[in-house]
Amino acid sequence: MIVFPAIDLKSGQVVRLAEGDMTRATVYGDDPAAQAALFADAGAEHLHVVDLDGSFAGQAENRAAVEAIVAGFPGFVQLGGGIRTRAAVEGWFDLGVARVVMGTAALKDPQFVRDMAGAFPGGVVVAVDARDGMVATEGWAEVSDVPAADLARRFEDAGVAALLFTDIGRDGLLKGVNIDATVELARRVDIPVIASGGVKGIDDIHLLSLHANDGIEGVITGRALYDGRLDLATAIAMANRA
Repeated sequence: MIVFPAIDLKSGQVVRLAEGDMTRATVYGDDPAAQAALFADAGAEHLHVVDLDGSFAGQAENRAAVEAIVAGFPGFVQLGGGIRTRAAVEGWFDLGVARVVMGTAALKDPQFVRDMAGAFPGGVVVAVDARDGMVATEGWAEVSDVPAADLARRFEDAGVAALLFTDIGRDGLLKGVNIDATVELARRVDIPVIASGGVKGIDDIHLLSLHANDGIEGVITGRALYDGRLDLATAIAMANRA
């Protein structure tokens, strides 16, 4: 199982939000590339980066920061946030991003996402962001009437690399991952699932690792790392046992 330390970008700074609310941001640094280097030093080979401003704007807003991260991080960078056009997808791949994450586009223009998954095998991740089981879009500002599992199943034959499932009600709050909902989704689809939202400590990593055979590919963690509640090297070692 892969541990993806998270770097969320807002106005060029490293932040974490509570429940995806841009007004509830905690700033953890103003040098994203340096943060990525710290994660690499702790043993991270994968990184999850989100352009939060881009999620709301529908286009890249923290490109310079992403460029710096990709240039300095020796591993695999997965990027989300406002990626809704082919030009954006191609631009990030040309820059060296390994996978792009699309959420709003997956709900509002699923054919586009299918086309990108076909054009860039292994390069597209579909974000299934849910509030009370329903898919949220536009940087989580809007909640649809589409159940999370229904959205996920729409892409079963599309060739997407993974599903990124986030329980928004837990994100950034250190409440613990919604293990049951994440595992249930993984069991209902044939696409690998990445867990996200609410990691509070090593127990979450351990519990998820027990379900690697159910289709849990990895877990994204942010605030627990920044607040010192989770040691990244220990988390990676735990996940590698899966």
